[in-house]
Amino acid sequence: MKESQEYIIENIRDALRNDSSDSDRLVDMIVSAPRIFIYGVGRSGLIAKAFAIRLVQMGLEVFFVGETVTPIVEEKHLVIIVSHTGETMSCVQTANIVRRVGARVISITSNDHSKLASASNLVIHLKPRKDEDRKKLAPLGTLFEDATMIYFDSIVAQLMQKLGQSEGSMRKRHAIWV
Repeated sequence: MKESQEYIIENIRDALRNDSSDSDRLVDMIVSAPRIFIYGVGRSGLIAKAFAIRLVQMGLEVFFVGETVTPIVEEKHLVIIVSHTGETMSCVQTANIVRRVGARVISITSNDHSKLASASNLVIHLKPRKDEDRKKLAPLGTLFEDATMIYFDSIVAQLMQKLGQSEGSMRKRHAIWV
């Protein structure tokens, strides 16, 4: 277990070494969007949903693409799509469709030369190493998914500052279980 933990943490650190100006652009695009739509499938979708919850807790109008209560995407809206490969058919199709209506697309992917990246206004490239140890210590998309979760969580503080939010104001929008 310890070997796997150290491997995962080291690789996430490497994957998160991206251009901070891209992260600043992502934050600015989120803050300026009238509505934000999030999308991903499988485990990438679960990470995307977790980020959507944080954005809602900051008071933003956020929807997950494909849910029954999600409105249509319109011009000037922002769509954030998470896909490890950047080739997941539904992710690429979503990006192409929403770009045609004038929405902006941000992709989070490990493949900055993918179809999804080509259909995006901004690409956040999180690329964990691919080596033989990955197959036994962090199989499939584990490194990308973990890096994406930490990446999203790491920009929350910057978003809070720009939106004038605090932990207390976010707590007021936190789910209350009856």
